Amino acid sequence: MKQPAQLMYILPNLFTASSAFLGVISIIASINGHYTRAIIFIVLSLILDGLDGRVARLTKTTSKFGVEFDSLADLVAFGVAPAILSYCAIGASFGKLGSLMSAMFVVFGAIRLARFNVTTGTYEPNIFIGLPIPTAAIVSALWTGIYLNYSFTQGLEWAFIIAQGILAILMVSNIRYPSFKKVNFKQMHVLRVLAALVVIFSLLYLFPLESAAILMSAYTLYGIIRAIYLFTKTKKEAS
Repeated sequence: MKQPAQLMYILPNLFTASSAFLGVISIIASINGHYTRAIIFIVLSLILDGLDGRVARLTKTTSKFGVEFDSLADLVAFGVAPAILSYCAIGASFGKLGSLMSAMFVVFGAIRLARFNVTTGTYEPNIFIGLPIPTAAIVSALWTGIYLNYSFTQGLEWAFIIAQGILAILMVSNIRYPSFKKVNFKQMHVLRVLAALVVIFSLLYLFPLESAAILMSAYTLYGIIRAIYLFTKTKKEAS
């Protein structure tokens, strides 16, 4: 009975290790100029990162070691990997500014992870404080893909550099973002949710890069727009 229990403990950490491994492979791909591969590896890391926590909860093998290991893996896969990708594809032409934005993304991502670890359980479980680092990583990687695949983006490199800086700041901000970890689907909404998911997956099948970029960007902008709306509303009520 002891051996199966040990194997169950290893399983979620294996997903975490695989996520970190793919992050390193993504970095190597970026350095070698294989940007499409680098983006794919980051997306695969995201999938594995989403599985490790769920597997740990299902098998009841959550541990402090797993939490710390997950954060270190996230820093590699969602901090360093997208930062190197963005720098190699776009930021290198900006010299020190490009280096600074990439470094900021990694450092602020590390701060985001550390803050998440020490504040978990002190706020509502259905929200994130600050943009989650996996989301920032995917948005950065997908928009780098858009830049590389569409000619109209040529000459707009500065916009991508600024966006990288904004993503870094959003990670350490106090802006609230919805968490979908504990979504409670009511029976009356099942058909609507199913229809929406069919449409989303259809778009992802037809236009994977573009659809994913729009969806993740919409999620990122939602937090900003909501924060501005609440700030404006509070200011009006106070005056």
